[in-house]
Amino acid sequence: MTAPDNTPASPLPPRKAIAITRLMAVTALVSLILLGLAWELWLAPLRPGGSWWALKVLPLTLPLGGLLKNRMYTYRWVSLLVWLYFTEGAVRAYSDTGLSAVLAFVQVVLCVELFVACALHVRIRLRSAGKEAIAADAAAYAEQFGAAKDPVPPGKQ
Repeated sequence: MTAPDNTPASPLPPRKAIAITRLMAVTALVSLILLGLAWELWLAPLRPGGSWWALKVLPLTLPLGGLLKNRMYTYRWVSLLVWLYFTEGAVRAYSDTGLSAVLAFVQVVLCVELFVACALHVRIRLRSAGKEAIAADAAAYAEQFGAAKDPVPPGKQ
């Protein structure tokens, strides 16, 4: 199914898609924080009794506010930051054994989910902003020059 301008039609309205990707991103980020803390403090720490590696989640707490406030810039740089955690998870999933390897695999899955959610969120917001900007330009042009808001009548497309 395509829209009149030959671009694929989205099955969801932009606002709903933005809300879903935002929820996915926040959920994945909070899950990564909780997983990192539980992993390094209780479940499978590098040293018995917990390790200082739990501090690795601190950089993940910084973008949480920006994601909750729906700031586009935060979604962009989180999609880059997450690859550090993906790399750690991939290395530890391959090199560790037992529960630690399983937790590392879960970290990899959460990182992929966070990246996909952020990338889709940015793409959907830019695409919807583009359509709104074009419509605003057309309306401003029509108002300024007294032209029709849509130069092509609906039946002539």
